[in-house]
Amino acid sequence: MIYRHHIAPPRAFSQFSHDLIRHPRLSSDAVRLLTWQLSLPDGARESLSRTAERARIGACAFTRAKRQLKEEGFVHERRLQGPGGHWVTQQLVSNVPLSAAEATKILARMPVHAPSADASPQVAPSPRIPAVGVPTPPPTDGHPRQDPGENTSHHPAEPERKPDPAPEPEPAPETSETPEPSEAARALVAALPHLSPDLRRIPRGMHDELARLISRWLAAGHTPATVRTHILRGLPDDGTPVHRPGGLLRYLLRDVPPAPDPDVTPVGEQPVHARPSSRLATLRECEGDHVQATLFRPTGDEALCRRCLNSPAPEASRYTSPPPPRTVIA
Repeated sequence: MIYRHHIAPPRAFSQFSHDLIRHPRLSSDAVRLLTWQLSLPDGARESLSRTAERARIGACAFTRAKRQLKEEGFVHERRLQGPGGHWVTQQLVSNVPLSAAEATKILARMPVHAPSADASPQVAPSPRIPAVGVPTPPPTDGHPRQDPGENTSHHPAEPERKPDPAPEPEPAPETSETPEPSEAARALVAALPHLSPDLRRIPRGMHDELARLISRWLAAGHTPATVRTHILRGLPDDGTPVHRPGGLLRYLLRDVPPAPDPDVTPVGEQPVHARPSSRLATLRECEGDHVQATLFRPTGDEALCRRCLNSPAPEASRYTSPPPPRTVIA
């Protein structure tokens, strides 16, 4: 249960309607801002923003409270030009809601006060102080006269230069232009993926570049077999995967060595066998009796696979001498 005890203030009090204090659509900040303004003495021209600052109402809360008061008709504003050309904003605060027409009639009877004394009044510009001397028009007869004797801007005369000796002829620069790829070079590039599994992922965008490089080799006298041999020798032989075959081929074909002597049969003319992979290089063919060739990975120098070693005697008898014939006497 709530008990209320009222003591009438002896001075400095204001009377407000219960409808104003209990307004359902006004927030506590809006009610505080309105009651603070209505409690000011007559003649006070304190703005709503100054009242919100004194009442410790934040900027966002003040904007929301002012909007609610204007929507409910407790606050009205208008902007007009006062004495001296200054623009002022008039604010009307009432303890009862007013319509726009009623607020306009009340504001029309209110005097428009001039701005505060600390504002600088508009004054006419002061007269300009003329420059020293008599004004003269700019010269229009060309360049100003100069005294050659006092002019030191000219550089001294340069000594005579002896004619330079004839320059030695420079060696002709090497031609860096790459010939157009030939059909043989294009065919060789197309067959590179079949040359080794490491060359299966050559980007198609590099085919023209690789064909031009191979054309330089062919133009220098190398044969396609020599080019293929050179590429195979440049591939890694330790089982390392080639992630960028196009870049590796560009590196291998960048420098063109001199062509071999035609009287000597080049190694590249001999049939080129694809090198076995690193996994097959460690295997050995079993010498046992098998229908097809069988490979196994030896642990030492054995020549038979594990199956032949563990086979019964008939399999092992092939590698031992036959027993001598026996003589049976009846």
